[in-house]
Amino acid sequence: MAKILYEVKRNQNAHSAAFGKWYAQIKNLETLNTRKLANHISEHGSIYTPDVVYGVLEKFRSCLVEMLLESKKVKIDGLGTFYCTLENQKNGAMKKEEYIPSKHMKALHIRFLPEQTTEENISSRTFLKKAEFVNIEQLLKAEEEESGETNGGETNGGDGGDNSGDNGGGPVNP
Repeated sequence: MAKILYEVKRNQNAHSAAFGKWYAQIKNLETLNTRKLANHISEHGSIYTPDVVYGVLEKFRSCLVEMLLESKKVKIDGLGTFYCTLENQKNGAMKKEEYIPSKHMKALHIRFLPEQTTEENISSRTFLKKAEFVNIEQLLKAEEEESGETNGGETNGGDGGDNSGDNGGGPVNP
């Protein structure tokens, strides 16, 4: 079973009601780009070579953006639905006729809603139930003990790759 790595960090935001409390945070090891994902997919007993899988993924990406920009939602069965939302500037137009997109729109966001049908449910609560979690500090400590290397309980520096979602050691906001 795949394992979700996490580390426990203290909330350092003095303005937060949760200041000083401890929370788990995902420890991402790597970010796969399209090429790496294509290689991974082709290694799973696929009859397609990595370059063919890459081509399909690239075509998917460009078509997804095209469909979203045409005000369409894109549902990928078993995965979820991609759609757009608008973010407006504060203090909108006083009258409907005065609304100007270039003035009143702040951003256009791509959103994702995970599949929630009973057989393919990957919503956050169900996903949480399916995951197995491993504290990265305990994992590193166990590896050090196995190899006979100890350094007074300290772990090696570095973050092991991309740490998406981490705020670089700043305040932890759960």
